[in-house]
Amino acid sequence: MRLAPSTSRFMLAALAVGSIAATSVSAEAQDFRPREPVINVSGDGEASVAPDMAVLTLAVVRNGQTAEAALAANSAAMKEVLAALKTDGIADRDIQTSNFSIYPQYRHSEPKNGVIDPPKVVGYEVSNTLTLKVRDLGKLGGLIDRSVKLGVNQGGQIAFTNNNPDKAMSEARKAAVAEALEKANTLTAAAGVKLGRIVEISENAVRPMPQPMMRMAMAKDMAAEAVPVASGENTYTVTVNVTFALEQ
Repeated sequence: MRLAPSTSRFMLAALAVGSIAATSVSAEAQDFRPREPVINVSGDGEASVAPDMAVLTLAVVRNGQTAEAALAANSAAMKEVLAALKTDGIADRDIQTSNFSIYPQYRHSEPKNGVIDPPKVVGYEVSNTLTLKVRDLGKLGGLIDRSVKLGVNQGGQIAFTNNNPDKAMSEARKAAVAEALEKANTLTAAAGVKLGRIVEISENAVRPMPQPMMRMAMAKDMAAEAVPVASGENTYTVTVNVTFALEQ
């Protein structure tokens, strides 16, 4: 029997709707499948290690009636400082100019009859700052002392760090994972379930920021002996977040 065109079109439409409905039901069934039971735990790990390098800032500041005079005085002092640093074994790659500035110095007059005269330039200040990496910490105190005698009169910030902290970071990671696993075992034992495979693991590592040990306006009459310094230890911290599957 041959169907009328209108009847045929109706049946095709009905089949299409039925197919869409079946697909929708199937998708909903998948969405409502029970989720895999899991447990989320975190662990912290630390590792401390003695620093093997110091980052030091030293600045030469000179004043003059003209910018040219101040710059000449600053440059002469800085040349002596650089020569001394290289004599002490500081490599060129470990010496970097981190700041250079020329500032006018002003004199402000007192108001007269309510009128304030504009400030007058009375001189200039030139500052040249070096950032050094000192890889032999035994030379640090003597290096500061000699630099001051040669003209360094500002700075003195010291930050102790490690050239290669990878070993310390690895130890911190191991400790963090061990703590996370211990937490997971304790929780699952208390809940009467069995710990399964690791589903996901992530890390948040915090390396110690170089902390300034001291900052000083360096005086020309510092003691002749080397400046005493204490390097202490750097602590590296790692936090891990671990998701474990649970077995019923």
